[in-house]
Amino acid sequence: MSALPSASATFDTVVVGGGAAGLVAARAEVLAGRSVALLDAADELGGALARASVADVEVDVGAESFAVRGTAVSTLIRSLGLTQVEPSPEGAWLLRDGRAHPLPSAGVLGIPGFPLADDVRAIIGTRAAVRAYADRLIPELTIGREHDLARLVRRRMGVAVLDDLVRPVVESVYGLRPEDADVDALLPGLNGALTATGSLSSAVLRLRSAAPAGSAVAGVDGGIHLIARALLADLQRFGVEVRPSSAVSSVDHAPGGWRIRTADDVIDAARLVIATDGSTARSLLRPILGDAVGIESEWPAGRRSTTITLAVDGVDALDSAPRGSGVLVAGAEDGSATALTHSSAKWPWLRDVLPPGRHLLRVSFRGEDEVPVDLAVQEAGRLLGVTIPAASVVDAARTVWRQDAARATRGLPARLAALSSAVAATPALAITGAWVAGTGLASVVAHAQSEVARLGAAPTD
Repeated sequence: MSALPSASATFDTVVVGGGAAGLVAARAEVLAGRSVALLDAADELGGALARASVADVEVDVGAESFAVRGTAVSTLIRSLGLTQVEPSPEGAWLLRDGRAHPLPSAGVLGIPGFPLADDVRAIIGTRAAVRAYADRLIPELTIGREHDLARLVRRRMGVAVLDDLVRPVVESVYGLRPEDADVDALLPGLNGALTATGSLSSAVLRLRSAAPAGSAVAGVDGGIHLIARALLADLQRFGVEVRPSSAVSSVDHAPGGWRIRTADDVIDAARLVIATDGSTARSLLRPILGDAVGIESEWPAGRRSTTITLAVDGVDALDSAPRGSGVLVAGAEDGSATALTHSSAKWPWLRDVLPPGRHLLRVSFRGEDEVPVDLAVQEAGRLLGVTIPAASVVDAARTVWRQDAARATRGLPARLAALSSAVAATPALAITGAWVAGTGLASVVAHAQSEVARLGAAPTD
């Protein structure tokens, strides 16, 4: 048997993956006094904390806000010297059958807390709203733990609430059909609140009352992408060896920990954190864990989405933010936009740095088709109810994303729990990232920090 090739370098910790989770993990490790190397296949690190220059302004083209639940992101932002900001109070709208309405204010993921409220009836109609209110009359004995979100909403409130309120929100935020969404993973505490209160609408109100006061989301003055830039600056300042364009081909056990191989290098480490996308992580874990936890089995397919960011000048109708912070589309047809964010209306900091009369719009599409800019302009006008001449578009940026199946996909939470248990039982190994942590920066940051803390508390031999 041939001897293992010697390593070119040895570190206390190697982090594979330079998205938000990997950057957070690497920073936590180096601040704990460990030598750290961070490897990523991409030329530019940051993952979903992506930026682009549009009309000479650096803007978010990936994540642009985070849920304010928990304190992990807020604490991180303060520690990086950044400023947390709230969006403008104007809410989002819903476009259904060509008609736009403000999204109901007292709901969770589209499930209304007050089914007979005017803003609910305006979307689904009075008859459907009365059907939804009947949720409060269904005997409590029929309530049990439900995992299928679509079945729960349909049974308790009817098909109109499901299709016209819940579906566009869940598909836009999580890229999931409600039929594929696990209730406990998507809305922890809802089943318990449902049993305790006796109705779905009352359960929603209980969840809302437990949430922090103020906006449910926040951002960063200058853009969420600044979190990635500040994290990278800290890594460089504290001596982390950051290697972009360094795809890891394999990881193996080695004396004293792990051996990590790239196309042209071999690195040893006592501790290993895998913070890549799900497909890459599973391919690296397969030789280590085998198929005991179903890594070899088929996993739910991810999704492709495209965002076109438009800088628009001289369209006076946009000055009044006709659809508030943006629009979700109920029943979006193939090839049409699924959502739009009026970024310069949503974020005061962005409005302040743009010339008078200029607006930034983010138009979102799902699917494999290439999206031309002129289609995005056409769809932006349709969703906003205004005419946007092609000549008014002064710049545009296209961003294509391939995302793993959301952690809240039915059947995935149990598989991921088994996988996480197997990883935790493997000395000096951690996995993190949105595919195991859940959608959104709040989930990703908290999970990365907890995984690094677990490594620190566990013996390495």
